[in-house]
Amino acid sequence: MGQPLASPGFTDGTVAVRGALLDFVDDPFYKPEAEVVRYVADGLLLVRDGHIEATGPYQELNSRLGDRPLIDHTGSLITPGLIDTHIHYPQTGMMAAYGEQLLEWLNRYTFPTERKFADADYARQVAELFLDELLKNGTTTALVFAAVFPASVDAFFEAAEARHLRMISGKVMMDRNAPDYLCDTAQSSYDESKALIEKWHGRGRLLYAVTPRFAATSTEAQLKLAARLLDEFPSVYLHTHLSENVSEVAWIQELFPQYQGYLDVYDQTGLVRSRSLFAHGVQLTDAEFQRLSEAKAAISFCPTSNLFLGSGLFRLEQAKNPEHSVKVGLGTDVGAGTSFSLLQTTNEAYKVAQLRGQKLSAFKALFLATLGGARALCLDDKLGSFEPGKEADFVVLDPQATPLLALRNEGGIPATLEDLEDLLFSLVIMGGDRAVAATYIMGELAYPSSV
Repeated sequence: MGQPLASPGFTDGTVAVRGALLDFVDDPFYKPEAEVVRYVADGLLLVRDGHIEATGPYQELNSRLGDRPLIDHTGSLITPGLIDTHIHYPQTGMMAAYGEQLLEWLNRYTFPTERKFADADYARQVAELFLDELLKNGTTTALVFAAVFPASVDAFFEAAEARHLRMISGKVMMDRNAPDYLCDTAQSSYDESKALIEKWHGRGRLLYAVTPRFAATSTEAQLKLAARLLDEFPSVYLHTHLSENVSEVAWIQELFPQYQGYLDVYDQTGLVRSRSLFAHGVQLTDAEFQRLSEAKAAISFCPTSNLFLGSGLFRLEQAKNPEHSVKVGLGTDVGAGTSFSLLQTTNEAYKVAQLRGQKLSAFKALFLATLGGARALCLDDKLGSFEPGKEADFVVLDPQATPLLALRNEGGIPATLEDLEDLLFSLVIMGGDRAVAATYIMGELAYPSSV
């Protein structure tokens, strides 16, 4: 029989965890929640060598414990690790930059901040802080913008590799409409990105994203060379911004008058693919939603950023239209985003839906932050649920983490889905980083630090 651990320590990725288990077997936007929510009020998660071995009721699985350590999180809710589909690590130090909308904000705050990442030591320092914040907030995987400097990518991947994280990142490609100190060229961006792909993509749990900042800061030649990288390395990602702000959309039309809109710029240069993820999509047309659906591309919904910069209200209901559905994940979009917490992000996503006359249930919100995010990143074979064989990244949420949450959830762990949704909604709206009791990476405690 397993040995209980009051203070979990190093387990070599082979461990058993007891608590209330919650994950999804399919998309609650398209199927009844009762059919796709998998919930075990007293569950056991068996992990071997960093992967899920089995999951189910404690009473059914406890005979399989053997000598592995048993970590008891009874009274807490255990979910797959949260997945952030759009965030900028170089912008960590410029959160809460006052008073501007997108284009002015980039020039006034973002570009001067990113200049600092030419210094590899500074980049390493920020990368460590950034990853600490992700783990503190229960985020175990993220799609991450670095800066234009290759050293900023090296710094990020070195820090992520040391923590055994499943992370995706890439060098920003930007050859116009930015300060000289941040501009590369079409050819240098191709050459540097290719070298970084060969160095980092598929190394351990690390993956690479070809990363033109957005169409306005790239020439057509640079975008086409980005597409060449996607042809040469079919398993890498395309990560960029799309249709965030009304003025931005108008500017793109001025810069690329030969194309039929913002998405068409990316489409005609070869960048709209199944492994392409476009951040924001606030101003997309119905036809653009349909094209993204046809290409099996994904959108990152970034509500805290969209509200902070006054960009608009994302049409989640249009993206999830079953007639031409688009893969959607959640993005914190730090530093325009106002929190590293995906729970706080689901809070704002709920409000955006309300302002559009829609409803976003707690289950749908958590789906976007777990299995939905994994599907958006084409990683649902590895992450996002507790299916056997998947990587054992998971988060422990304490529904009584604060006095207000304790009052709200005084009944403890619920037995029914109806009561569970009520408890989960309280975490969506009132949780944040304080509700994260522990974060595990490949079965190892990563936050708080191991004893």
